[in-house]
Amino acid sequence: MARAADTTRRMLRLTCNGFLNSLLRHVGCRGAVGGDGDDSDDKEKEEEAERERQEAIREAEERRKEKHRKMEEEREKMRQEIRDKYKIPKKEEMVEQQQAEPDNPLMRKKKTPEELAAEAELEDQDEFTKLKNTIETQVNELKSQIESKCVMQ
Repeated sequence: MARAADTTRRMLRLTCNGFLNSLLRHVGCRGAVGGDGDDSDDKEKEEEAERERQEAIREAEERRKEKHRKMEEEREKMRQEIRDKYKIPKKEEMVEQQQAEPDNPLMRKKKTPEELAAEAELEDQDEFTKLKNTIETQVNELKSQIESKCVMQ
C-alpha cells in the first residue's frame, strides 16, 4: 500500500511540475523563475520527467489490472460454489465470448482488404439491398430517357 501511495505522489508531483513548466512557457516566463536556464537541460529534464510519469502510470495500470483479476477470481470461486451447491451447470457460451474479445480493443486483429471485400459482398447480397439497387437502376434509366426526350429551350 505504501508503494502505491509513493507512486501516486510521484505521478502527482510530475504532473504538477509538467503543468507548471508548460504554463510558464505559455506565459513567456521561461528564464524568469530559473534564471538563465539552458534549453537542452530543460528538455532533458522534461523528457526524464515524462518518462517517469509514463512509468508511474504504467505501474498503476498494472496494479489495477492485477487487483481486478484477483477480484474476478474470487467472484468466480463464489459462483462455482453456488453452482456446486445448487447443481447448476456452468454456461460455456460466456467463456467462449470472453476469449474471443481481446483485452485491449485497440490491439484487436485488423481486417485484411480481402475480409473487408467479403463483408461488403455479403452486404450486397442481402435481398433488400438487391431489390433497392434494382429499383434505383430502373429509376435512373427512366430519368435519363425522359431527360433525353425533353429539351429545355
